Amino acid sequence: MPRVVARCLICLRAVLMLAAFAGAVHANDLVIGEAAPPITLHTLDGKNIDLGELRGKVVIVTFWATWCDPCREELPLLSRYAQAHAAQGLVVLGFSLDEPDRLEQVRSVASTLSFPVGLLGDPHVPGYGRIWHLPVSFTVDRNGRLVDNGWKDKQPAWTAERLDQVVTPLLGTAR
Repeated sequence: MPRVVARCLICLRAVLMLAAFAGAVHANDLVIGEAAPPITLHTLDGKNIDLGELRGKVVIVTFWATWCDPCREELPLLSRYAQAHAAQGLVVLGFSLDEPDRLEQVRSVASTLSFPVGLLGDPHVPGYGRIWHLPVSFTVDRNGRLVDNGWKDKQPAWTAERLDQVVTPLLGTAR
């Protein structure tokens, strides 16, 4: 009888693992037009900004690091764009992949940006997958739907032309 119970427990564990895996959202599951996966930025100054609470705003979720040269080139452009369009309802959330021991470098970069920044902590982000190449960004419309999947972008870094193509049209559509 104990052997049967042990087998049942093994089977139950396998079923629960499969169920958890089946219910998980992965980066490959991101679908344009569907709800963006939830994410919360824990800012360097101790605030929490939850994507779900930004309904009615256009949001760019961007992942970067101080050691990433393309990120360092992109951030000033993104910062200027965010500042120029804040009144139209644009919010940028900046997630740094830097380790906590590089906090001073992150703070230094963040002090030059017009948008909030926080340390990501873990490169495995539920719904967005493992953040493995940088920079990568995702754009969310005023209704909380994903409109740009950074994993599918041929050029991962923002350019002025790409911001005008992807984000600017969303800013003209008030809720």
